[in-house]
Amino acid sequence: MKPLHLAAALLMVTIWGFNFIVIRWGLNDVPPLTLTLLRFALAAFPALLLLQRPKARWTQVAAYGLFAFALQFSLLFAGMAVGMPTGLASLVIQVQAFFTIGLTMLLTRERPAPTQAFGALLAGAGVLLVAAHLPGGTRLGLGLVVLAALSWSVANLIVKRMATAGAPASEPLAIVVWGSAFACVPLAVAALAIDGWPAMRASIGNLATAQWLGLAFQAWPTTLLAFGIWAWLLRLYPAALIAPFTLLVPVVGMTSAVWLLDDAVTWWKLAGAALVLLGLALNVLAYRGRAP
Repeated sequence: MKPLHLAAALLMVTIWGFNFIVIRWGLNDVPPLTLTLLRFALAAFPALLLLQRPKARWTQVAAYGLFAFALQFSLLFAGMAVGMPTGLASLVIQVQAFFTIGLTMLLTRERPAPTQAFGALLAGAGVLLVAAHLPGGTRLGLGLVVLAALSWSVANLIVKRMATAGAPASEPLAIVVWGSAFACVPLAVAALAIDGWPAMRASIGNLATAQWLGLAFQAWPTTLLAFGIWAWLLRLYPAALIAPFTLLVPVVGMTSAVWLLDDAVTWWKLAGAALVLLGLALNVLAYRGRAP
């Protein structure tokens, strides 16, 4: 990778890692679906008025918004709201790298290298170790976060399939902004149906300045900047190379959770994180060994 692209990837994962702390703070006062809706409404407007619509097909942009934003983050926020620890959520969602690689291989009929298969087994063992030590109610949160990771992997494949020949340099950002706008439609319906309008109105009306700043961080640096970088890198490099970069997200997320949220450090959290990160690292090595 070029130094500029590497620096952009490191900035992206640092923002994403710290954002898990911001999410936890937001969930203290706002229901998960309402919080998700507010995030992507701020990401879409007013940026929607400043960027021309992407050259990709509308169906692709809408599907990207559905899987990358509406489904992924409603599942993630719900998982954290029902008790999934913040640092572990930042770790478990990174299994999207394996889902992305697995779906890519399924679609291209490519067989996984032995190292990739072993890496997947290690990461799976890490997730199972975490699941075995979580309280029963929190395992629901774990399942929701795993589903969020699957939704993210589907979004990765949609980005790779977007045909945007002759697109302007702002195309990745436009995809994120317009995808956020499309995501607001199902999110609004789901929030009204599940959270209810009275709860939505009360939580929004009680937001303080610090909470609006947290929403702004989720909407602009985390969504527009970081997901714009993500879409940009996925258009430049194979998904199997870019997806494992997110192994750095839980490093930032878990460290921040210990520092700012006083998350307990236990042997099984450390062992599970080590297995997942080692599995992801093996996938990076396997890709480099097979790349032309």
